[in-house]
Amino acid sequence: MDGCVAILVFYVAGLLPARVITWRKRRRCVRKRMEQSDWTEILITVPIAELEIAGGIAHMAVPYGIYVEDYSDLEQEVLEIAHIDLIDEALLRRDRINGIIHIYVSPEERPSEALQFLRERYAAAGIPHEIALQTCKNADWENNWKQYFKPLPVGQKLLIRPAWEEDCDAAGRVVLSLDPGSAFGTGTHDTTRLCLEALERHVTPGCTVLDVGCGSGILSIAALLLGAGHATGIDIDALAVKAARQNAAANRLNADQFTVLQGNLAEQVEGSYDIVIANLVTDIILSLLPNIPVLLKPSGMFIASGIILQRKKDIRAALEANGPRVTACRESDGWLCIEMENTP
Repeated sequence: MDGCVAILVFYVAGLLPARVITWRKRRRCVRKRMEQSDWTEILITVPIAELEIAGGIAHMAVPYGIYVEDYSDLEQEVLEIAHIDLIDEALLRRDRINGIIHIYVSPEERPSEALQFLRERYAAAGIPHEIALQTCKNADWENNWKQYFKPLPVGQKLLIRPAWEEDCDAAGRVVLSLDPGSAFGTGTHDTTRLCLEALERHVTPGCTVLDVGCGSGILSIAALLLGAGHATGIDIDALAVKAARQNAAANRLNADQFTVLQGNLAEQVEGSYDIVIANLVTDIILSLLPNIPVLLKPSGMFIASGIILQRKKDIRAALEANGPRVTACRESDGWLCIEMENTP
């Protein structure tokens, strides 16, 4: 048996690292369903040292996950997982200095916007990168990600339950049923989880919430399930607005409880709120800060996440200049969530 066959045998047995398995699976899916509409594959090459943060940023650009090629420790991982030292020579020739992040974007999700988002975020984070595009055919990966999205406990009170997972032991937690569709927000990403945990701390019975860039609606819906009286979500993406409304209905929330708006924050939103929450990129949060005191009631809370650790000083400086008072700053895997109070 030559090296290539040996690797394939262990691939079938499910013993190779997930990134290698996924790479082979994707290529097979493309061949199986060539008749489907064209998607855009975005390949992002970054240094291995930046791979984790770069992957987190890429994850924010698409709702159904990413996959990563990282061959830096190939021999050791194959030895530990597959217990063999015979490796395909093609794999051994792979780049050990850089990793490659793959994401897939459907035509409806505007690949050009995803590309712009990635370039801006990587530039802001100071991550060296190369981005390549190629056309590929729609394949099973647009739904395959669902098999990895399982019921997820968050904080002390919440359980995020995928809409297709009917049987689930909530263990006394508040269950949020979710199908993100084509919108960002499943609760698995650090930034979303940090926001959900912050909502657990600050939602009070009957309070009002404004969710800026609501995506799937997960944060608004969580706030309502935790006891908020009304939530308003706003997003510029029509698909996000549609997903948020559908998820609200799936959680038995009506239009009197959850208002979803499409458009620009300044043009669409009026009034003031007990909580304003934004899980967005750092530069957009910076642009929001001058409006936050107007949108918040006295002693209201502004919760901001989606901030990479490298931009912490920028946020701090902007807050000292014109923002609310910082009451907490929490970190998770290179991401920040800042909680701020609108002091009278």
